Amino acid sequence: MYRATRRVVCGNVNGRSTVLSDGVPAVAHAFKSLPGHGVDILWATPPIPDEAGRIEAAPVGVRAIPEPGGTRFLVIHFPPASVMFGADFDPVHAGYEQLSILPGLAERFEAENPGMHRTDSVDYGIVIEGSVWLELDDGREIELHAGDVVVQQATRHAWRNKSEAGVTLACVLIGTENAPTR
Repeated sequence: MYRATRRVVCGNVNGRSTVLSDGVPAVAHAFKSLPGHGVDILWATPPIPDEAGRIEAAPVGVRAIPEPGGTRFLVIHFPPASVMFGADFDPVHAGYEQLSILPGLAERFEAENPGMHRTDSVDYGIVIEGSVWLELDDGREIELHAGDVVVQQATRHAWRNKSEAGVTLACVLIGTENAPTR
């Protein structure tokens, strides 16, 4: 079940630390096309953060993938598998909704292999709630549980919720020049 993440932003005013804002971020979206699916873009920084007193650094329309050296902090909620594969699911409508909410990321999803994508970023993913499967290029699927951490290095992947419960995943993305080649 999607619930927008509460975000408390702290900063300095007149040399003293204080709460600048407390509430739901500007991008906190419950997908109409996929009940239970939601995404919150909690914060965004450029390669060199320019100030420490911002109230909002992730306004509506912010690109979901950071430029080289920039960061993004997202919380993603995945609905149960039955919702993803239900008779009411409309992939075309879901695609349009993704494009409007997640510019820079939605375009990277592969139409021929739904969910698969690669970003030019190093990503730290932490499973907050539930169990999710990480699918990789080589066909490997790794089951992750609450508390597990994934470090992605510009790898092609997909997140799969194969359970009948929701999943919450927190991700920090750090933009890279291009994909590492090892």
